[in-house]
Amino acid sequence: MLRPQAIGVFPGTAGFLMLPPVPEAQTLMPALLRGYLPERWPEEWEFFSLGVSGASVETILQAVPEGPEGIYNRFILQPEADVYGWARERLAGDYVLLLDAVAWQMGLCPEPPKLPEADGEIRAFVSAAQGYYAIHRGSWEAGLERLQAAAEAAEGVSPVFAARLYTEWAASKQMRGDDEEAVIAAYRKALDLMEGTAFGEVRAELWFQLGTAYQERADGRKGFLMKAMECYHEALKVFRRESHPDAYAMVHMNLALAYLAMPSTDRGSRLRAALAVQGLREALRIFQKDTHPDLWASATMNLANALQHVSTSHPEANLWEAVALYEEVMEVRREEDDPVGYARILANQGNALAHLGAFSRAVPRLEEARRRFLEHGEEDAAGAVDGILQEIRRLRQQSEGDAAAEKGEVRRGAP
Repeated sequence: MLRPQAIGVFPGTAGFLMLPPVPEAQTLMPALLRGYLPERWPEEWEFFSLGVSGASVETILQAVPEGPEGIYNRFILQPEADVYGWARERLAGDYVLLLDAVAWQMGLCPEPPKLPEADGEIRAFVSAAQGYYAIHRGSWEAGLERLQAAAEAAEGVSPVFAARLYTEWAASKQMRGDDEEAVIAAYRKALDLMEGTAFGEVRAELWFQLGTAYQERADGRKGFLMKAMECYHEALKVFRRESHPDAYAMVHMNLALAYLAMPSTDRGSRLRAALAVQGLREALRIFQKDTHPDLWASATMNLANALQHVSTSHPEANLWEAVALYEEVMEVRREEDDPVGYARILANQGNALAHLGAFSRAVPRLEEARRRFLEHGEEDAAGAVDGILQEIRRLRQQSEGDAAAEKGEVRRGAP
């Protein structure tokens, strides 16, 4: 068997295919393992070229050469029970390990093979399958341990494969809210391993994921938010509106939220608020109500929130725009789907109306929000709404007192 193999390097079907030995292998393989395709493919590797380019299964099958790699590859291209049985009768050693690992992922055998004596990318491939198997059975700790072991096994021989495995490990830990420092370290290791490879989009995605990890850990701390923003700017070097519209919009939305989360005690807070509004408007050029309803609602809600805090020469216009945006969001975010979220929209809209002095419209929304918060055990949120209602009552009493005093002055001065 040719070693190392390019398994796990390329996305899709090509990431499972095996390459047969050829005289040029030692020259071509280092670049291929980093994602760089040769200008001239050996004839025996033409099928792999077709797989990377996304050719049809029928076209790739016609180019698959004979030999053990060919038997294995035919199963990859036709992952059916009879082809699996046919291939297993004809293969041995590491070929069977890889075959069984893929067969488990395809649902054709009950579990992946045991941890092999093999090393490098072969050990990593099987260990990763064991990790997925453990996670599938609910054993998250064991599964994540196997994924980490898989990444470590691949690191010295197949950096892109190792980076992908570290990324999966970090993303799984991040999803569970586990060990934020380790998550950040894993994303950074994956970025280092991806340095100098052909996978610029993967690196951009990693920068974005690292940014989210810093942002989740920030809790208002400026240093972590600054790191998150640096990561998002790195991602935007690749994610352009024309080429990657959805990713571009998502990065702009997260970047805006990072600006808004920064402490507002320094002189840069006004600029950051303005940049946040600009970023959210940019995201909404992509996230439309009819094409991305959930993302549109999130971006629109965040824009409305930002407009309440941005310092401009026309604050009333911003507040009225925020009121209208909240109204639009309530057409998408239904109360029955997320009653607490719906209450937040009501509270934010009521707050904007209160700042505008439209108390008769603000109070019903705020009272409704308060009631819903209390119904769902959100005492702190209800308390915040109470504070706004108390301030409205104070302002109304003050206004009534001023009006009465003015009327008294007029009466006393009347002829």
